[in-house]
Amino acid sequence: MQRQGISRRDFLAGGVAACALIAASRLHAADESAAPGVAGQPGLFAGRGRFERLSLVCQHIEAGAEKPFSLLHISDTHLTAAYPTESEWTRRQARRRARVFGGFQEQALADSLAWAKEHVDYVLHTGDLIDFQSEANFDLVRKYYGEGGAMMFGALGNHEYYYGQPRDKETDAFKHESRAKLSAAYPFDVDLASTVVNGVNFVTLDNVFGTVSAAQATRFQSEVSKGLPIVLCQHCPFNTPNIWRAATRFWNKTSPKVLPDASKWSPVCKDAVTKDFVQYLKAQPLLKAILAGHDHISVCDRFSPTAMEYVVGGNFLFLGQEIIFS
Repeated sequence: MQRQGISRRDFLAGGVAACALIAASRLHAADESAAPGVAGQPGLFAGRGRFERLSLVCQHIEAGAEKPFSLLHISDTHLTAAYPTESEWTRRQARRRARVFGGFQEQALADSLAWAKEHVDYVLHTGDLIDFQSEANFDLVRKYYGEGGAMMFGALGNHEYYYGQPRDKETDAFKHESRAKLSAAYPFDVDLASTVVNGVNFVTLDNVFGTVSAAQATRFQSEVSKGLPIVLCQHCPFNTPNIWRAATRFWNKTSPKVLPDASKWSPVCKDAVTKDFVQYLKAQPLLKAILAGHDHISVCDRFSPTAMEYVVGGNFLFLGQEIIFS
């Protein structure tokens, strides 16, 4: 159902897919003592203010809103929790991946949400809140997102689907193997949904393995028929030359000083449906912005004549972006 000018408290009603837009007024103040450190060490930048640990980019999007509003966009928190009673693989994964992401992921999340409560209207997360499936991670999802949660917050990314299987199984069939379990933890439709805020339609879809289904494409066309300006929110960005070059350069571990040549870049889609959907988006004048994560870097580029694409860096690094919509 379309809703115009809804209150912050009611913003989440109806659910969103692939990422979640959360009313910041529903967030509880974070506990300053949360996640004090690892292995008995002091917390990160313990002598500084909590918000000084955050690194936020500021953006402004002219979306045709009925009145201005703001949100904090974060992504890729990669929580790595496991209970002692969980499987050996899960406990080993928790130890290994905590080292990969620094061990301060929950502290970064708490800092981000505490800042959001004081400074913005809503919070948007575009995936990988958790790094892998575990009962402890699912309990953290319920803690930070959901009715009665300590801080309302949530999303789906590709890592939400990982449960000890090889990544070469990144297919729709693989996603369906754990869809019921994820739906029980995340209270939103992960395929596609929309929420209207001050006349701007936030359309969210699940493209976590780089594909869009025919059903999703059809549902998106129904959203276009509403005639409202659209902000598309998803985990994986649709690569543009600058986003591709920045991500390639960031992840290049062999020749880090090489500047990728984007002059010969061409969009690569895994299937014809996704390729057609991207071309449809590029020609859609109602599309005003795309918000994504996944690449662990902050970068933006023009996607279409009417829309910029904004990719936010990893929240596990205390990164985020504040966006003002007008």
